[in-house]
Amino acid sequence: MSEIAFLLNGVAVRVAGVSPTTTLLDWLREERGLTGTKEGCNEGDCGACTVMVSDGQGTRALNACILFLPQLDGKAVRTVEGLTGPDGDLHPVQRAMIDHHGSQCGFCTPGFVVAMAVNHLKGETDHDTGLAGNLCRCTGYAPIHRAAQAAALEPVPDWLRAATVAPDIPPTPETAAADSSHAFFSPRTADALAEWYAANPEATLIAGATDVGLWVTKQLRELSAVAFIAGIDELRGVTVTDGEVRIGAVTSLAELMSALAPAHPDFAELIRRYGSAQVRAAATIGGNIANGSPIGDGPPALIALGATLHLRRGNARRALPLESFFLEYGKQDRAPGEFIEAVSFPRQPDRLRAYKISKRFDQDISGLCGCFNIRIDGGLVAEARIAFGGMAGIPKRAHAVEAALTGQPWTEAAVEAACAAFAEDFQPIDDMRASAEYRLRTARNLLRRYFLEDQGIATRVLEIAS
Repeated sequence: MSEIAFLLNGVAVRVAGVSPTTTLLDWLREERGLTGTKEGCNEGDCGACTVMVSDGQGTRALNACILFLPQLDGKAVRTVEGLTGPDGDLHPVQRAMIDHHGSQCGFCTPGFVVAMAVNHLKGETDHDTGLAGNLCRCTGYAPIHRAAQAAALEPVPDWLRAATVAPDIPPTPETAAADSSHAFFSPRTADALAEWYAANPEATLIAGATDVGLWVTKQLRELSAVAFIAGIDELRGVTVTDGEVRIGAVTSLAELMSALAPAHPDFAELIRRYGSAQVRAAATIGGNIANGSPIGDGPPALIALGATLHLRRGNARRALPLESFFLEYGKQDRAPGEFIEAVSFPRQPDRLRAYKISKRFDQDISGLCGCFNIRIDGGLVAEARIAFGGMAGIPKRAHAVEAALTGQPWTEAAVEAACAAFAEDFQPIDDMRASAEYRLRTARNLLRRYFLEDQGIATRVLEIAS
């Protein structure tokens, strides 16, 4: 495939003859002259490039700087230029930004406006969360926040209501990539992906591109064969049965957050602090696992829940405990041509607590992330599953700590005794995010925190008031 079709500000466009790793940001500015969408960080952190994207999954804000053109096939895109009405009427968030003096230099303003317009369209009023992915360097957030609050009282403009409906433009038919720098594969079924990937094991699979996008924009890497897999519906979604929760590999973190909130609210809150709304709407749980990062926040929580990873290569499938997938830094137990289909974990009473330690509360990389799932029976620790990110070269269980707790009374004394075992499990490194001493001390303190919370003592800074 080398042609993409989508709606741009309500007008159908077809794009051919461009590299599949051309970003929407570059194409908008260089090919269409739509320069309202700005380039700030070029890595999905600042939100200056935010656009509105709609399809059958709904409407969401995404970062155009790490969004490749083939990811838009069959969708509808609106930039800041497309928010005004046919007669030039301003969108309520545009008018509110003017009335509340929400712009100084104006560089970040288009991204803020688009993110606010998406929230306005969806009726979302948690502006702290909705705008956490938009950075302003000069105005200050108070007038922007007041503008968002004021706009929330206004109705959605008629000309934007169509953005909630799937665009009337079908995706380009699935075809295998030809030997061309402009070709790519966009499978619609897992079977088609399995067949193609087995024949092209050196290819790059792209779902949300929140990681791969930086390979292109920051590392300037040239990708050869690529497949865009987010359109495979059978790999998307969360299925809950009597015995397990199964999560498809291309389920976005935003979808996962909503699905997990009722059963495991701490996991959902951990995901809320993963990137921004723009990143969570694109990033997938399969990508979060497959990139093997030692500071990925999803794997520690899933490991603590006893997760199983489901892999496929051609027609062969296998399953393994998630913690066994990570072998050493940069190396996972995945054969060439093998991809993640899903991750699952047993249904269970909620004993999970997930603690992300970072320098900023929102949209920051973990210094360490500790996830605890300790089951108490008759006052004794019946089972303990404890996993950390940021404490080793891979997401890793604290086996010695688990052993020190299991069978012991659930008391402060037992917790203190088990804290010594952290030094057996981890020899963390010093780096720019935290020292080894800090990580080890904090890991011990997180176990103490879990115990205190289990006794009903409030420990979370956002929940404690003087």
